[in-house]
Amino acid sequence: MIKLNFKAKIAIALIAIAGCAFGGYKYYESQQSAKQAAAVQTVAVTRMNMKSTVSATGTIKPVDSVEISSKVTARIKEIPVHENDEVKAGQTVCLLDGSDLEAQRDQASYQVTHTRAAYNRVSYLYSIGADTQQQLEDAQYEYDTAVSKLSEAQTDMNETVITSPMDGIVVGEPKTVGTMARTGDNPTVIMRIADLSAKQIQAKIDETDIGNVKVGQEATFTVDAYTDKKFTARVTKISKTDTGNTWDTTDSSSSSSSSSSASVIYYYVTLDVDDPDNVLLPAMTARVEINTADKSDVLALPISTLKTDANGSYVMVKNADGSQERRAVETGIYSDEYVEIVSGLDEGEEVVSSYTATKKTSSKNSNRNGGGPGGPPM
Repeated sequence: MIKLNFKAKIAIALIAIAGCAFGGYKYYESQQSAKQAAAVQTVAVTRMNMKSTVSATGTIKPVDSVEISSKVTARIKEIPVHENDEVKAGQTVCLLDGSDLEAQRDQASYQVTHTRAAYNRVSYLYSIGADTQQQLEDAQYEYDTAVSKLSEAQTDMNETVITSPMDGIVVGEPKTVGTMARTGDNPTVIMRIADLSAKQIQAKIDETDIGNVKVGQEATFTVDAYTDKKFTARVTKISKTDTGNTWDTTDSSSSSSSSSSASVIYYYVTLDVDDPDNVLLPAMTARVEINTADKSDVLALPISTLKTDANGSYVMVKNADGSQERRAVETGIYSDEYVEIVSGLDEGEEVVSSYTATKKTSSKNSNRNGGGPGGPPM
């Protein structure tokens, strides 16, 4: 047996202690790396079909509708139609009491007869030199005026019979018999007639979204009356001015509207509705999703992974060795949860999606004070 002297024993012991220390450090380092890796969550860049939409709320209304009012002031004598009745263009929908107008017409007719006789008499006297040219012209004027008033009175009489200007349905209850139908700046609306075979949605779109909306885009919408059914529509018109005309500083009403709406700007967008079963009614609230973009097999990431600064959009890529790399990206369309990645990333790359704060260990604190890293329990 080989006997070792004291120095050799010390050297072997030191080597053994160093080996244990090195192994312990490597174990600690692997544990810390595992903790650090666990503190970072990642998602892979994948391909998917994406659809970008703009949400809005609007009101259903008929494409064609008309308010029936009177051109003369008179009491309603008869309304031969009722709510929900179908009417045709030219059909009588209201009769007014024309007794006063009839008396005015009769008076105008008498005036025509009287002035015609007067004109004939003056014309004869003028022909024999008994009356002047001025008297003849005055008689002619009186007669022409009387004829004009008779024509006006007859027209007013004709207006007591009100007909529908279009095919449609009587929506809402008409005014009752005996109501005074007035004209002027605020005329009496006797009834409303609408063509319910063609409907539209007038939706309000926020200014941040209006740039993505184009005429011809498809849309879907729901209404509270049929929550389990989706209807379709198409964008047919985009207003060129906001709902309050806030750009017109000369309009005091629009200025007050702008200040009261806290600078929120909306634009009206009109959509033609597909309603083959004719179940939608005017004034229903429609919750609209306008399909502004539709792409297949594009690279995408959750929106939560995307960050922006003064230089643009970027993400944090996790490399194979666990290190992280800032990567600038170009984005495309957005859905509710995902964003299209046009360039900057490849399919399958891991992108940091969230971070979890790790508690500082006593070993780190001791390291600041000059101590070495701690090892596993021996």
